[in-house]
Amino acid sequence: MSADGCCRPLSLIVTPGQRADCTQFVPVLEEIRIPRPGLGRPRKKPDSVAADKAYSNGPCREHLRRRGIRRTIPEKADSQAARLRKGSRGGRPPGFDEDRYKKRNTVERANNKLKSSRAVAARYDKRGYVFLGTVTVAALVIWLRS
Repeated sequence: MSADGCCRPLSLIVTPGQRADCTQFVPVLEEIRIPRPGLGRPRKKPDSVAADKAYSNGPCREHLRRRGIRRTIPEKADSQAARLRKGSRGGRPPGFDEDRYKKRNTVERANNKLKSSRAVAARYDKRGYVFLGTVTVAALVIWLRS
């Protein structure tokens, strides 16, 4: 799931429970549609992305760099150690803004808002597409209340 600064869901993808989050990074970003005030098509590119260390891998960073999206993702300790071991061939460390990183909890808060719906928290639905409908309805309620 991705969320805006007001903890409203922007895009949702339902996956099996054992699936790693970082594998769904690109599909979630592709689903984002940011509505414009007035007329015009919705934007498909967010201004910036703040994520945790799970998304610190090369493909995620490369995708954001290619699309020109500002990113605030801390570097994993093992990646940092490998970069430092290479010396000057390891390259520069990725940029990191602590103030923007503090705002990454908006996704977690949006997740908690979704889980305030009992059907989402308990996942009564067996099939993925039915659960996606349940989560979408809960997200619509969040958007209508804000």
